[in-house]
Amino acid sequence: MILAQAILAEAIRVIVMTTVGFVVAFSIGPLWLKFITKHNFGKQIRPSEDAPVYSALHQKKMGTPTGAGVMIWATVIGLAIIFSILAEMFGGAWRYFNFVNRAETYLPLAALFIAAVAGFWDDWLGSLRMGGAKGGGLQVRHKAIIYAVLAGIGAWWFYHRLGWDVLNVPFFGSYSIGAWYIPIFMFIVFASAFSANETDGLDGLLGGVSLFAFIALAVVAFMLGRYDLAVFGGVVIGALLAFLWFNIYPARFFMGDTGSMSLGITLGVITMLTNTALLLPFFGFVLVLESLSVIIQLISKKTRKKKIFLSTPLHHHFEALGWPESQVTMRFWILSAVMSVVGLVIFFLSRF
Repeated sequence: MILAQAILAEAIRVIVMTTVGFVVAFSIGPLWLKFITKHNFGKQIRPSEDAPVYSALHQKKMGTPTGAGVMIWATVIGLAIIFSILAEMFGGAWRYFNFVNRAETYLPLAALFIAAVAGFWDDWLGSLRMGGAKGGGLQVRHKAIIYAVLAGIGAWWFYHRLGWDVLNVPFFGSYSIGAWYIPIFMFIVFASAFSANETDGLDGLLGGVSLFAFIALAVVAFMLGRYDLAVFGGVVIGALLAFLWFNIYPARFFMGDTGSMSLGITLGVITMLTNTALLLPFFGFVLVLESLSVIIQLISKKTRKKKIFLSTPLHHHFEALGWPESQVTMRFWILSAVMSVVGLVIFFLSRF
């Protein structure tokens, strides 16, 4: 009875903080939109021989305010700091809502913030029309270096400081893999960041796909008894819902790299914290499809001198086929929802 009440209390905490995250982010949204509009923080899309379909289809989005991912990570970081301070000063009920926990949320909070700052820098460069074939900012290789550095730092921390070297294989159990944990960790975080960046190309697409992935991981964290991590996920979910209110077609602003980079890397870190690396292809099914389409296209162009897709990432291929943007987004959302449920079913069947 006492255990059931404790679990119920934690579930209520997750729901309350998800709601708080939504309200705070929803309040920030219009203010941030006014700020980035005033300072001409707009999306730059220049004609490109490498991506003619993208350039042709998205010229109408030229100048749309970008960098709105700030409202997501600022909400999460801000609430973490506020409730941590209030819990320290006053205790009591404030401790109940505090979700800052050294073992569970230090690393995702740090990853979220560092990646967000790096992404914001890229968005700022892009708004000034500097570099980048698709509208400014850092080039792909520069982003890859940032992803690799952050992934390497995280892998080193998990393996050397926390002593983690276990990989869970659904239905077979957990296995100690020694130093192999480091490259696997780096691959997961790098792939999550890269895939999120590639998916962020249509109104509401990455926001919705990320929403389902974070819902799945929040459920996993809760079932594993990592309640502070589940609350962290809940706040991200609330902030994502608020962001989508303004970002669904036709978008009033774009997420930008400050959002896609931070969400992607954080998704990878939470995956490793919950030891669900082999379930990430289900939770992030569309992310996998998007990045695979880019890789397959590049290999085909290099080896066969031919394209397989009309344009990549994959969502642009369907746009080129004549699908309306909102149709592509909604169908990818459905795929994300279905595959996230499949991933959760596998998780529950293999563990419980």
